[in-house]
Amino acid sequence: MKIVIALGGNALGQTPEEQKQNALVAAKHIIPIIKAGHEVVITHGNGPQVGLINLAFTEGNKLNKKVYEMPFAECGAMSQGYIAYHLENALINEMAISGLKKEVASLVTHVLVSKDDEAFLNPTKPIGSFYTEDEAKKLPFRTKEDSGRGYRRVIASPKPVKILEENQINALINAGFIVISCGGGGIPVIKDGNKLSGIDAVIDKDFASAKLAADIDADILLILTAVKNAKINFNTAYETDLGKVSKEEIERYLANNEFKEGSMKPKIIASLNFLNSDKKKLAIITDINNALNAIEGKSGTIINN
Repeated sequence: MKIVIALGGNALGQTPEEQKQNALVAAKHIIPIIKAGHEVVITHGNGPQVGLINLAFTEGNKLNKKVYEMPFAECGAMSQGYIAYHLENALINEMAISGLKKEVASLVTHVLVSKDDEAFLNPTKPIGSFYTEDEAKKLPFRTKEDSGRGYRRVIASPKPVKILEENQINALINAGFIVISCGGGGIPVIKDGNKLSGIDAVIDKDFASAKLAADIDADILLILTAVKNAKINFNTAYETDLGKVSKEEIERYLANNEFKEGSMKPKIIASLNFLNSDKKKLAIITDINNALNAIEGKSGTIINN
């Protein structure tokens, strides 16, 4: 089966050293999926990383005007490169240990968005470091409380319209490559006539992954997060893990506000977007430790039509 595996940016860590270690953990769990005969495309978030890259240039500019402030599209491209480097390196090293002989290709990926997307009027996507409420009040940019974990900078998060490297990704899959693409949700670009231009925004990684999975006709969208299962009645005496559930059941829970903004809700919406592309698809939400078991129907939240 063709599987798009979406890794969270927060799960990759806050520092380069953390990221190397977490990329190795991810590789150790992805290799068995590939050895089981599945074709794999790996996507990843970049929320902490792109924010830190942007912050480094901003603070550097305050100290030395020869250090230019960097637009977010360029910061996104940088984060794609260095996160993919760590993932690719971890996969290559782990394959050498396991005896798997495959090639890995990392692709800088552009994602088309609409310049008229309403998200540009109301930035909501959290990126970068966490701040206390007092710290957030003193910052020169807009912040928002993020799922009880603190305050973070928010930036526009437009919906993905088209994965521009779709054909290249399919060609690499068909040639037998493990593909790393759509890093950080892809580099957001807008089109003016025949000209593409980067724009300050961050596309939600799960939405971009769902769009990619639909466009390349993947069989499964596997969203890996910090928990084994999505839950309803979260943090109450009636908290319940969701196992195998129908799309219609998930839609009811979504309508009843069972899933938190900035946490599980985008993953649920992305899963539904993918399922809407074809009745034979599966969307899975689980943690990295249960990835293969979830694909085999033994674990995680498995959503079908």
